[in-house]
Amino acid sequence: MEPTCYTQASKDANWRAAMTEEINALLKNHTWSLVHPSPSQHVVGCKWVFRIKRNPDGSVERYKARLVAKGFHQQHGIDYGETYSPVIKPATIRTVLCVAVSRGWSLRQLDVKNAFLHGYLQEDVYMTQPPGFVDSSRPSYVCKLHKALYGLKQAPRAWFQRMSSFLLSIGFHLSKADSSLFIYQHGLYVIFFLLYVDDIVVTGSSDRLLQSFIAALGRGFDIKDLGPLHYFLGLQVTPNSNGLHINQLKYAHDILKKHDLLHSQPVSTPLSAKTVLTTHDGDLLANPTVFREMVGSLQYLTIYTS
Repeated sequence: MEPTCYTQASKDANWRAAMTEEINALLKNHTWSLVHPSPSQHVVGCKWVFRIKRNPDGSVERYKARLVAKGFHQQHGIDYGETYSPVIKPATIRTVLCVAVSRGWSLRQLDVKNAFLHGYLQEDVYMTQPPGFVDSSRPSYVCKLHKALYGLKQAPRAWFQRMSSFLLSIGFHLSKADSSLFIYQHGLYVIFFLLYVDDIVVTGSSDRLLQSFIAALGRGFDIKDLGPLHYFLGLQVTPNSNGLHINQLKYAHDILKKHDLLHSQPVSTPLSAKTVLTTHDGDLLANPTVFREMVGSLQYLTIYTS
């Protein structure tokens, strides 16, 4: 059971260890400094978010606690400006996977620990001290953020700018077809780098060059090499003699479980094909958010296989 607040989580040793690990990473990264509060500061809140990360087979991988800024407290023009950040397109993922399989290239999966913490902030952002980790000698002080934090409106953009700047500085160039695909070319050698927020897939024509690049990436960021591609954005990837077998079984199962449809009977046509829908007939949904979430999940379920 995932706790919903610090008070619940503090009663369990696993979650206490996860929060301590997160705080240590933040402090090591010099994410903020404590400053004396003043009336001119616009201070945003923060909270803990807890998640049990699981393997594709459902077993527990690790307990993860993340400190999240309450970005909805931010004010445009005061502590944030531009927020747009691109993500890799599904068609690009399919294309790169096809190229890698057809040419016999290895596909590697990387994870950046606390990715958003690498992004530098251009605005002055002040935040309350984390629940459970208030400095006892300076309890009234606030955190002046130097680097981005999850929950901040500009955090994805700041992280993307940091990673893209690094890649461009070591010889990669940006694809004209997809702004989240980075390509390195040197003679006969090539590397494709796919970036989806903090999830990374990298492939290339030389395993030695690929390993050298991953090592260089690790010197600039806190990288975890997850080995051969196996689970990416809800896609379960299994190599076989013909290439790769890709399915979304776990993701589909999670959708059914979330919406209490796991034991429902399948039907070939869930809605009459001759029904005429209008904007005025029928009753309004009691909770339209749930319906929208379901439709969005179903769209994502088919987007990589369409």
